Amino acid sequence: MTIRWPAETIWEQVEPLLPGFTVEVLPQIDSTNTELMRRARAGQTEPILLVAERQTAGRGRLGRDWHSDTQAGAATLTFSLGLLLRLADWSGLSLAVGLAVVESLHPSLQLKWPNDVWLQERKLAGILIETTSIGDVRYAVIGIGINILPRAAEGLRTAPAALTEVMPQVDAPTALGAVVLPLVRTLQAFEASGFAPLRTAFHGRDLLYGREVICTDGTTGTARGVDAVGALLVHTASGLQKISSAEVSVRPQTPADPPNGSSA
Repeated sequence: MTIRWPAETIWEQVEPLLPGFTVEVLPQIDSTNTELMRRARAGQTEPILLVAERQTAGRGRLGRDWHSDTQAGAATLTFSLGLLLRLADWSGLSLAVGLAVVESLHPSLQLKWPNDVWLQERKLAGILIETTSIGDVRYAVIGIGINILPRAAEGLRTAPAALTEVMPQVDAPTALGAVVLPLVRTLQAFEASGFAPLRTAFHGRDLLYGREVICTDGTTGTARGVDAVGALLVHTASGLQKISSAEVSVRPQTPADPPNGSSA
């Protein structure tokens, strides 16, 4: 099956904002993020959108795997955007990216701090941001994987959702065409002003707000949104705690969890 990607349309939309921008679609690759990081370290730092019809070694946050195949029954859209960013503060970047994704797709999608998109208590999409220094700036590679069609839950930490549940006619090319331009605009706004102006919009999509949460660093309490730089605010027994480490994973507490997140 030949997939008709909107590469020319995306290029026409984005190139005026990112001079030198290109769009590349590969039938198969290990990981779009890995490939763009390889290129950046070899000196290729032009802005680019790299789309993979199939990833054989896709990666998520904290080293987790992310498999994709847009031509199989469990279709997933996977792509990475690479560009130079001059940021005074990188805090909150993943939240801004997530916000661009949900706002460009569907009102029912929510954001689970720091960089997952959820639908009805299940994971729909993930984001992985990697950077490398290029002189006095950094080249950012922003990888996004979105489940388009239903996929099996075996081997996954969180049950998967599919975009077709709320957008029945959507396919991978349509979703890509909807996301890229808003993502670029959000990144440029973030480059100019940081996360603070996006905080209110994030709260409107915040899956965790007001819920009891458990963090892998041992913190438990009630999520109270995020601060002006995107740190998660958790009201605990000892007061309000801020969680900003990308190495900390957070999940909503469930009835099966021991009281206060203690070990059984």
